[in-house]
Amino acid sequence: MISLRDVRFGYTRGTTAFSCEAMDVGPGVTLLLGPNGAGKSTLLKLISGVEQPTAGSVRIDGHDLWHDEVAARAALAYVPEHPDLTPYATVGEVLGLVCRLRGRPADDGARALEVVGLRDLGDRSVRELSMGQRRRAVLAAAFIGEPSTLLLDEPLEAMDRPMRQWLTSWITDASARDATIVIATHDVAPFVPLARCAIAVTQGGARVISPLPDEHDARMALLDRSAHGTLP
Repeated sequence: MISLRDVRFGYTRGTTAFSCEAMDVGPGVTLLLGPNGAGKSTLLKLISGVEQPTAGSVRIDGHDLWHDEVAARAALAYVPEHPDLTPYATVGEVLGLVCRLRGRPADDGARALEVVGLRDLGDRSVRELSMGQRRRAVLAAAFIGEPSTLLLDEPLEAMDRPMRQWLTSWITDASARDATIVIATHDVAPFVPLARCAIAVTQGGARVISPLPDEHDARMALLDRSAHGTLP
């Protein structure tokens, strides 16, 4: 469960890039939708702890992200649209750290690399990887330990068809085990059958849309309007 209360955030003093009085996001797939610049990535960064709110609180499974960090982040995985990993560590070292933080054996890192097609690149430094390979390395980190909260920013972008199919299957399985999954995406169609609800972000605010229509076409139309910021 993700909970936001009285959250305000601005990139510079005296400005507000995002605000939210109250929001709760429970298990299942929640789509984070809105036009470019609306604040989707900002909201994900606040939920993941990459950015600290200037006011209010963000809680993960009841733990305050900035006052009970170890517990809040223990089962939290964030996959940004543009991976920003330490450039001089090897991929294997990065995943080894994730294994230690999540209390998993080191072999889990090697298995995760194999899943994303990077089995032979564990000894490469991050700076030697292409951007697509870096995205896969971050996804590998998200697989380790089956985190209960997954934050995914455009997860299907630049992925080939087999990897898109695998990711969709992985998200389906994570939802079935009651993980809380928030997906920011412009590519709505693959997630229409999976979505439990949606968050429409416009002009730095957020609106939860729940429940979604049962009928596929009506659901798709509602999510598409949310993605383009044309909801009434």
